[in-house]
Amino acid sequence: MLELKNVCFHKDGKDILKNINLKIDEDKFVAITGPNGGGKSTLAKIIMGIYKPSSGQIFLNGEDITSLSITERAKKGIGFAFQQPVKFKGITVRDLITLSAGKDIKFNEICEYLSSVGLCAKEYVNREVDASLSGGELKRIEIASVAARKTKLTVFDEPEAGIDLWSFNNLINLFEKMHNEINGSIVIISHQERILNIADEIIVIADGTVSKIGKKEEILPELLYKDNCKMRQRRAE
Repeated sequence: MLELKNVCFHKDGKDILKNINLKIDEDKFVAITGPNGGGKSTLAKIIMGIYKPSSGQIFLNGEDITSLSITERAKKGIGFAFQQPVKFKGITVRDLITLSAGKDIKFNEICEYLSSVGLCAKEYVNREVDASLSGGELKRIEIASVAARKTKLTVFDEPEAGIDLWSFNNLINLFEKMHNEINGSIVIISHQERILNIADEIIVIADGTVSKIGKKEEILPELLYKDNCKMRQRRAE
């Protein structure tokens, strides 16, 4: 479905991504993880078209989309949830979810999307998507709107950031529901063990390269072991 061939990205004289080669098959739940500053968010933005690769190619269903804009990629069926959500002054939550769905949807459907991210629809549906909302509220509203799009490939950049524990539990259920109902692929950038644990495949990005890739049963135990070792080392210090 999605394939990256020899993708590199340079910025300010630094090699942020180095010869990334990846295939994300149809109907897969993929988690991308790795150390901070390793290039994960940059990779997500390159998939969406926010950044253009310095070299290499990106294919969607066999079509070269390397030169396509964000809008053109969205029309082809790629959805994206930012790490820092965008504000839309003058647009209500109801408007945003309806626009994302691309059709008129019933009030109870909008309520379901908001409830799935831990928000009370009656309190939020007519509010503007602006600075009056907290970062966590904006994040949840954006995730609800992305879910409403039902794209064949959806990319989430650290969706857990700014989300409280109760809402995070809802997010896990939402991601699983999206994966089961849309029959599309989901790519989530995350450090959270619970998200990694529901993925079909885990990709580890470190120092701008793919350091590991495989099924969660192969990758997750090693990641958890390393994390535990780091925690013990910090305590010892």
